[in-house]
Amino acid sequence: MDRKQHWSDVYSKRAADRASWHQLRPALSLELIDRAGVDPKAGAIDVGGGTSTLVDELLEQGFANLAVLDVAGPALELARARLDDRADRVQWIEADVTEFEPARQWGLWHDRAVFHFLTDASNRKAYRRALEAGVAPGGFAVISAFSLEGPERCSGLDVVRYSPESLADELGAAFELVESRDEVHMTPTGAEQAFVYCLFRRV
Repeated sequence: MDRKQHWSDVYSKRAADRASWHQLRPALSLELIDRAGVDPKAGAIDVGGGTSTLVDELLEQGFANLAVLDVAGPALELARARLDDRADRVQWIEADVTEFEPARQWGLWHDRAVFHFLTDASNRKAYRRALEAGVAPGGFAVISAFSLEGPERCSGLDVVRYSPESLADELGAAFELVESRDEVHMTPTGAEQAFVYCLFRRV
C-alpha cells in the first residue's frame, strides 16, 4: 500500500470535519500532556497530526519547537491555512513516520491513531526507531490507538487493536507506561470507536 497516496486521497476527497477521526478539541490528549508536566520549552511533535487542532492548543500554551508530521501533504496545507500567521511558528514535516529520521529530540511525542495502522512488524520496528530517536531522555509520548473493543478496520485499512500492556510491549524497554485512559470517540456520522490512550515516559 502506498500510504502517502492513500491518505492524500482521503484528505482531498473529504472535508476535515467529516473525517471519522475529527475532534473539535483533543481533550484527552491535552489532559495527559498536562499530567506529564511537559516543559513547553522542550518542544513537541504531533505525528500524524494532519488537521488536528492539538497544535493550536499547544501554541496557546506557549509551546516552542513545535512540529507536525503527516504523510499527507493536503492535510498539512489545511492546518497551515487554519493557523494563518501562526503557521510560521510550526515546523511542517511531510513524511511517512516509518521513514522519518528526526533531526532533533522533543520533550513530547504525540500520536493519535497512526500506530494502529502499522500492521506489518517491520513498519512498527521502524516507528520505534523514530520514536526512540525523537524523544529526549525523560521526555514523554502520548500514543492512542484502537482498543481491543475498537474497530478492526478504518478508512478502508486493517488496523491492530491494543491494550495498554500490548502497546507497551510493542514500544519496548525504552518507554515506561505511566498511565492509560479509555475513550469512546463519536465520529461525525454517529458511530462509536473505542480508543486507548497511553502516556509513556522515555527511560
